[in-house]
Amino acid sequence: MNKDKIFKLAKGFRGRAKNCIRIARERMEKALQYSYRDRRNKKRDMRSLWIQQINAGTRMHGVNYGNFMHGLMKENIQLNRQVLSELSMHEPYSFKALVDISKNAFPGNKNVVVPPRKVAI
Repeated sequence: MNKDKIFKLAKGFRGRAKNCIRIARERMEKALQYSYRDRRNKKRDMRSLWIQQINAGTRMHGVNYGNFMHGLMKENIQLNRQVLSELSMHEPYSFKALVDISKNAFPGNKNVVVPPRKVAI
């Protein structure tokens, strides 16, 4: 990369990393490595977040995440985790219908007993 392009990309960096070509080039290379890596990590993080949100929604209805997904698979309901997560947060009645379908499809869906949480005083 030429000098102008590096300085344009390094705009907003702190200290000499924004106006000293050698340091700016090193910091820019590292920043591009981070951005490449994190474009892949973002997908993992979002999937993990969706699973947590679905699990929270299913446990409110007495089923855990694994059994819920297994019941949906047996009923051939092909909704991805992003859609299920949105349903669990914004459409509780629709999500409850899906949980009921999953419960009926998979006999292993027993009510999950959530232990009471300890509250620190």
